[in-house]
Amino acid sequence: EPLTVERLQGWQASLFPTGYSGMHRIRVGQWRGEEPMRVVSGPVGRETVHFEAPPAERIDEEMAHFLAWSNESRGTMEGLLRAAVAHFRFVTIHPFEDGNGRLARALTDMAIAQDDRQRIRSYSLSSQIMAEREAYYNILERCQKGDGDITEWLTWFLGALARAITRSETLLSVVLDKAAFWRLHGHLPLTGRQRKVVNRLLDAGRGGFEGGLTTRKYASIAAVSRATAFREMSQLVEWGVIRQAAGKGRSVSYELVWP
Repeated sequence: EPLTVERLQGWQASLFPTGYSGMHRIRVGQWRGEEPMRVVSGPVGRETVHFEAPPAERIDEEMAHFLAWSNESRGTMEGLLRAAVAHFRFVTIHPFEDGNGRLARALTDMAIAQDDRQRIRSYSLSSQIMAEREAYYNILERCQKGDGDITEWLTWFLGALARAITRSETLLSVVLDKAAFWRLHGHLPLTGRQRKVVNRLLDAGRGGFEGGLTTRKYASIAAVSRATAFREMSQLVEWGVIRQAAGKGRSVSYELVWP
């Protein structure tokens, strides 16, 4: 299905069903109005303009060019570069009063989906962009103020995509490790407190807690006395869930026994 003005405006309207963004009434399902669209910072009277979108009277023309390019470039341009260019062009036009960033990320996801044709994708570029939003805004500003060369943006975008994939692989590894652990130990009669501490260890990954699990840390996480913590940890050692890692006496620490 081709990308059209109607689809885009419908998507933007669905983001603001009440017609409000926070406490402010905005234009929904239509391009922004005549008021200049600027990204600024700093005190009143000494503002720094980081970006100024094209004036409202140019939006129809700019979006017509963008939509024609988006529909015609499908299948004729390397998919990831097409997604990066689509994101940059759309967010630079900034056609709506609000919701431009979310729609740019949605268009990016759509362009990637059109390229890889995977029904399920384990990584989220949108989440990665939000996690790196300061760097994202900085690179956009530099390229939007430049001479039209967006190589730096393309490089950053592809790097963010690689980091999103690595991040998803790490999260997936943690999920699989937790599943394997509970398949092995799910039959044990752990208390709710023991299960809470074990899950914290699982969430910490194979590196575990810094300094290992101590009686003091167990007592803090489980909200119990140190005597109760020592007793419950001793049970976990007996069941083969944790083992001594380092130290002696009061300085002893423990680590999870991974499957």
